[in-house]
Amino acid sequence: MKFRSALKPLAAALLLTAPAAFAEMAYVSNEKDDTISIIDLDTLEVTQTIEVGERPRGILFSKDYSKLYICASDSDTVQVMDLATHQIIKELPSGEDPEQFALHPNNRHLYISNEDDAIVTIVDTESSEVLAQIDVGIEPEGMAVSPDGKVAVNTSETTNMVHWIDTTTYELFDNTLVDQRPRHAEFSKDSKILWASSEIGGTVSVIDVETRKIFQKINFEIKGVHPDKVQPVGVKLSDDGKYAFVALGPANHVAVVDAKTYEVIEYILVGRRVWHMDFNEDQSLLLTTNGISGDVSVIDINKMKAIKSIKVGRYPWGVIVKP
Repeated sequence: MKFRSALKPLAAALLLTAPAAFAEMAYVSNEKDDTISIIDLDTLEVTQTIEVGERPRGILFSKDYSKLYICASDSDTVQVMDLATHQIIKELPSGEDPEQFALHPNNRHLYISNEDDAIVTIVDTESSEVLAQIDVGIEPEGMAVSPDGKVAVNTSETTNMVHWIDTTTYELFDNTLVDQRPRHAEFSKDSKILWASSEIGGTVSVIDVETRKIFQKINFEIKGVHPDKVQPVGVKLSDDGKYAFVALGPANHVAVVDAKTYEVIEYILVGRRVWHMDFNEDQSLLLTTNGISGDVSVIDINKMKAIKSIKVGRYPWGVIVKP
């Protein structure tokens, strides 16, 4: 008993000196302010604003969360930020007007859509070497790489296609026609299904990756909202395979879709002109960027309701969460 009692003060001391857990942080690109806002997800407040290149849009992390990649669209470059110091340490040769990009699971090869040049540029992030430039449709935007690393896809807003790229040969091997102005593409976790949003078409196409054929098309209808305002852009899939969340642009709502039946089960009111989204680590929260209202909405997934609005910079576009 005495031995146990002696341990109690030591255990208490160790507890007091243990390092505090780091809060998750959300990074938001503000395309009109040329800045990145950082939000502490414990307090749901902006803690820092960092100046970056002109018109930042797409943003993503390296696989080890040591770097942040930023599509500085009007600077015609991809900037690399060291997340330990929040300093820009490198610029990658991105091609003109980089808008969205995707990082291969190998953590090296970055696939970049160049809207003005109608190409996809592939860059080695370590050597800064341009590995390939692939002709795609007019106004490419959406970019995704399958989790198994075998396929990359690009969406072209004017050609209205999903373009399929072999990540081994860097060759375009197929095209899938979708509805008007496709903006975003998202693979399922098992790499078997692709979700592609069509902004002006007002739909999301669900595509079988093996055949590259559309097997489901999702439409949206919100009471009191004119159909012309229902413009799907960002798509996020929950890891448990239950839900797909679709940002509906100037409709100011996020649609909640049953990812197995493809039925819309809920619409969640958020800020004005909702663009893109990301989950926190345990997927209890979903953050949305709302361009016109200049804020981020925080959605409680259990309640399926926005619980807070966080003011950021002008025209927030992309958002990603660092655990």
